[in-house]
Amino acid sequence: MKFVSPMAGLALGVCLAAVSAGAQEGPREIKHVFVIAMENHNWTQPNGNVGATSGIQQIYGNPACPFINSLVNGTAQTNIDGQLVNISQHVAYANAYHNVLATPSGNNPHIHPSEPNYLWAEAGTNFGVANDNDPYSPKGPTVQTTHQHLATLLAKAGHSWRSYQEDIDLQTNAGGNLVNVPLPRNQWTVPLSSHSGSFDPTSPLNEYNDTLQYNYAAKHNPMVFFTDTNGNGNPVSPDAQQYAPMQQLAFDLAHDRVADYNWITPDQYNDQHSGLKTGFAGLTGDAATLKAGDNALARLVPMIMASKAYKDGGAIVLWWDESENDGDPGDNGDDFNHTVPEIVISNLARANEGGMPYASTVDLTHSSDLKTWQEVFHVGPLLGDAATPGTNDLSDLFAPGVIPTHVGGDHGDH
Repeated sequence: MKFVSPMAGLALGVCLAAVSAGAQEGPREIKHVFVIAMENHNWTQPNGNVGATSGIQQIYGNPACPFINSLVNGTAQTNIDGQLVNISQHVAYANAYHNVLATPSGNNPHIHPSEPNYLWAEAGTNFGVANDNDPYSPKGPTVQTTHQHLATLLAKAGHSWRSYQEDIDLQTNAGGNLVNVPLPRNQWTVPLSSHSGSFDPTSPLNEYNDTLQYNYAAKHNPMVFFTDTNGNGNPVSPDAQQYAPMQQLAFDLAHDRVADYNWITPDQYNDQHSGLKTGFAGLTGDAATLKAGDNALARLVPMIMASKAYKDGGAIVLWWDESENDGDPGDNGDDFNHTVPEIVISNLARANEGGMPYASTVDLTHSSDLKTWQEVFHVGPLLGDAATPGTNDLSDLFAPGVIPTHVGGDHGDH
């Protein structure tokens, strides 16, 4: 079955001939990582709640997420030069990915809300942060001074990184109102503060949801919480060039200017965090929130797959920040009955089995992702919980031998 986005008009613009190749062809090492950060939904949960008019719904099997589910059920297809290509051949996914520190009983420390999980993805710990404050918030700063986090280790080892954030570095019109047009690159800033609202009525619409609403959240931008990657709080420092508006991603992909490690965060209306005022695609409530995020992914994923960077050792990771209570009395979102979505799309993904994407049952958390990227780029020592004995990397989701076992720096082999 061909997936058709409810928002028609995605123009790939780049030949995808290499995408039709089997998942085991091409380079044997990961060179480019694209993490797309999504929000606040379980992959599976005890009550499912699929199609419910109230409460949070799971993603697996949910008709509000047709693209995401097509990836894992083997039916995801994209029109390439007049031919349908099954991109599910590039997919493997996790069926046992849990919230950080979760246990089968749920009797464990709870790493919530969003921001602690983004910090964990970058450094293997939440540094005791248990709120969503901006890094220099007057309510309580959450900025960190340590150099022991992934972006800095990558830079020291000569690897590039970039954080693509939707709704940052946008222009204002003659009336001083914000419009959905990115600033020139020499005017980019370090996006230290969250902002939301509506663009000027004359502004171009959001290309993923066709509205004038915008909603950038610093809490979903992990690198901005560290002084050595946020200009030490100076928004016009050279670090500003590491933070690009998500609108820049298409240009960078088309011109092969993406980084080795790319963190991509849609705004809170396109990452399944928040609902648009008018709903989406005829839906309201959580179904509309899910559908909007699913639609954004249906556009972002093929765009990345069209790029030279993807074909040359690229790996896309669809990443969700945390598990959620599903609304039932006594529900505990941090037990093993709640799983978090994690989907890998790559020429180097583990091969389909029986014509279906591989579903891993290995226990995984955000520490697994961090450990994997440290292994892929050979940067160490392993950070925080990524160094904990028993922390599994993502190697079960990739073809044998793709994920190396050597980490540079002080840690050495493990």
